[in-house]
Amino acid sequence: MADLIESYNIKDITLRNRIVASPMCQYQAKKGLVNDWHRSHYAMLARGGVGLLIVEATAVTPEGRITPGDLGLWNDDQIEGFSAIATSIRQAGAVAGIQLGHAGRKAGCTPPWQGGAPLDRQDPQAWTPVAASAIPYLPDSDYIPDEMSLADIRQTINAFRDAALRAVTAGFEWLELHFAHGFLAQSFLSAKTNRRQDQYGGSLQNRARFMLEVVEAVKTVWPVALPLTVRLGVVEFDTCAENHFGESLEVIRWLKEAGVDLIDVSLALSTPDEQIPWAPDFMVPYAERVRSETGIAVSSSWMISSATQASHFIQEGKLDLVFFARRLLSNPHWVFEAARELKLTAPESVLPEPYAYWLKEWAE
Repeated sequence: MADLIESYNIKDITLRNRIVASPMCQYQAKKGLVNDWHRSHYAMLARGGVGLLIVEATAVTPEGRITPGDLGLWNDDQIEGFSAIATSIRQAGAVAGIQLGHAGRKAGCTPPWQGGAPLDRQDPQAWTPVAASAIPYLPDSDYIPDEMSLADIRQTINAFRDAALRAVTAGFEWLELHFAHGFLAQSFLSAKTNRRQDQYGGSLQNRARFMLEVVEAVKTVWPVALPLTVRLGVVEFDTCAENHFGESLEVIRWLKEAGVDLIDVSLALSTPDEQIPWAPDFMVPYAERVRSETGIAVSSSWMISSATQASHFIQEGKLDLVFFARRLLSNPHWVFEAARELKLTAPESVLPEPYAYWLKEWAE
């Protein structure tokens, strides 16, 4: 029976274990370019022993950045820096993944430690965001996004495709499309944020069209042997949560049919008033239902911190992979601690040889 430290095969990729370093935005870039911060950050996480490391949300267009400090892959000049990151991840024994996204109406904000509010209109770095409909994220806000025209939608779909091709060129072997957290794709899917009257609004099939067309476009450049995955906000926590989850299940079936290999089960966060039931492992039941009702592989995160519990989720068939974020930031070598907690015969074996040697010597 599989557990957290066992390998995982998907398409032509083998992960050395089922622990994933979740995409964690750093907001340290300028003009979307990788710098020393990113190079050291990702090398550190990869050396810790994770099976898969997914680079933070990377914008496919400049206006798709959450903040001016987001990484980007909207031009070829940005490839070189990402190539260095992918190489360092592979050299550490992990699989190099990347998350591509577009923030939609949540774009153009300050970093969360500065409040996360929309940039002042007078700020030279500010821009007007775009979205499915011209509805601001914050009620009564004058930070109103531009509703995307059909030409805008097509250009953005092509931008996802072009960024995916650059990711391949840079050496990434795992792609996650960010269709969650109230960002652009989620704003198309949610009936709360999509008031369009054309083929991208109204029915569920129309609201899911943007996502499905992005997947189809990306598939034209992403190698068929490599995993193509999606982070999807599967539930809006309100009085209609179950109805929304039912819609998400249908969308996931369409995504699977379109060629998506795994769903990273996450939050919708479509509006700021969602009543999220924060508690340990609270998204796991949703992931389990996605897996059982659609037959697609799943991962999740959100307040999973115990290696024993995470391993049980895999053994019980609730999850295929487990994403960790804060746990790995607080201890980049947490995989070693997890191996000890799970009583692996040689827990130091999950680490690079120099670390493994000295830890083994110390233990003896």
